[in-house]
Amino acid sequence: MIKKIIIGGIAGVVLLLVAVVIFVSFSLDGAIRRAIVTYGPQLTKTDVKLDSASLSLFSGSATLKGFVLGNPPGFKSPFAMQVGTASLALQPRSVFGPKVIIRSFNLKSPEITFDTDLRNNNLSKILANVEETTGTAGETPQKPKETKAGPGKKLEVDDFLISGGKVHVAVTLPALGERSATVSLPEIHLTALGTNADGITAAELTSKVLRVVEQEAAKAASSAIEELRKNPAALTRGLGTNTSDAVNQATKGLNDFLKKP
Repeated sequence: MIKKIIIGGIAGVVLLLVAVVIFVSFSLDGAIRRAIVTYGPQLTKTDVKLDSASLSLFSGSATLKGFVLGNPPGFKSPFAMQVGTASLALQPRSVFGPKVIIRSFNLKSPEITFDTDLRNNNLSKILANVEETTGTAGETPQKPKETKAGPGKKLEVDDFLISGGKVHVAVTLPALGERSATVSLPEIHLTALGTNADGITAAELTSKVLRVVEQEAAKAASSAIEELRKNPAALTRGLGTNTSDAVNQATKGLNDFLKKP
């Protein structure tokens, strides 16, 4: 009889623990999505959307679906980045500790828009917004500003991979309007982010990743703009014949853009 009571008690405890883990998992699903759509706009000063987030504490895996990063005011493209699915693997127990340890984070086939008038571009503006909010301008982080943007939970990301991406280049030319092209984004692979004792905040991680994305997208966009510069017919597509002055002005703007470091 006592044996049965003990076995029944142990089973009850196991079921209770399972119920707690399931409850926490569902709670964390909502918390992840709320954190992204709440703190994301504060960091980037743009719209941020996420359709869903799911987390399994049993397997230590999570999936984010339908992520969209909007553009700052003044840029016409519908988005700066959209990702259908992002997956990550984490150390389950770390969710309850001071630093969440993410073993791998994989963004597959993101679509990135490089929207420029040859003076400014949307990605640089978003990066500047993040750095202004967090005080992380440059390669060496500055003393963080006091801000409500971002929860205090620290992170460690051992492996961060962006693969199969595309860059949609939208160039607005003086007197000629917008010209566009799509090019491949080189693979972006970052490692050992926040592996020290202090870890890294979500804001610092956003700044580091966005800085690299902006640099690689700008390189990819430059190749498309170089092709556009070499092809005057592409510049005047859909326009009349009296466009020589506009083409000369646009060509000068393209040359100046390509000379930028």
